[in-house]
Amino acid sequence: MGLLTGRRIAVTGASRGLGRAFALALAAEGADLVINGTNAALLAKVAAEAEKSGARVATVIGTIADDDVAARIVATCVENYGAIDIMINNAGVVRDRTLMKMTTAEFDEVIAVNLRGTWSASRHAAIAMSKTGGGMLLQIISCAAIIGSVGSSNYAASKAGVLGMLYAWDWELERYGIRTNAIWPVAQTDMTQVMFSRAAEAAEAEGKEAPTPEEMGFGTAEEVAKIVVALCRDEASHVRSQIFTFSGQKFAPWQHPYELPATRQASWTVDELSAAMTDVNVPVFVPEY
Repeated sequence: MGLLTGRRIAVTGASRGLGRAFALALAAEGADLVINGTNAALLAKVAAEAEKSGARVATVIGTIADDDVAARIVATCVENYGAIDIMINNAGVVRDRTLMKMTTAEFDEVIAVNLRGTWSASRHAAIAMSKTGGGMLLQIISCAAIIGSVGSSNYAASKAGVLGMLYAWDWELERYGIRTNAIWPVAQTDMTQVMFSRAAEAAEAEGKEAPTPEEMGFGTAEEVAKIVVALCRDEASHVRSQIFTFSGQKFAPWQHPYELPATRQASWTVDELSAAMTDVNVPVFVPEY
């Protein structure tokens, strides 16, 4: 028996990259899967590969920006396996462009998939989980949600919005036995290729050799998939409303935002507030991968 034998799990965006790695790792540990993607041919290949490990796999084609697709993912899991235990919201798109150049369409598309799609899939999953004793909503986020990045106001907003929903759902869903968690994966994927290209360009400009993804701290998708397996186990059932960074080598929980030391007085003038801000200079934290 595998570590996840009998666990019923849905993975969105599973046709390539991290989603594919998650699906194959979960299948190898005995989970029953529903996998989703927009490319039918690629998704069929992932399903066939997962089935080689003996897993039961169903597929749902379409974008989670469509609420009917999100509903069908959950319904397929319930109909095929009796319930859904875990929803892994991995599907996402990027349309990078700086604020003054980004179009409304580029902003809306990313929000529709990454934020509203995650909300939609989670909503349908939570309704189903509430009837069968609970489960977990696992969100795949990004450093953009926490520290931002150039050209990603749409992507950063979508992933930061997912974190906001995660905290709201922790309050709402605990009584149903439903927990929420998030992973910031540091992995070599199509989405992160731009970072390697930029590093190579910077190195070339300085007459240096380009760093490898491994030297930059990025693990493979297969390495990063281990944390998904770990969070899906019964041994992690106490973990809720948490964010984890994982690269395959580096594991780190993120501390929730907290208030810095406060100053209190009966009333404030504008000048007093300006003076109080004089020493406020909290730097943006940039983690080492």
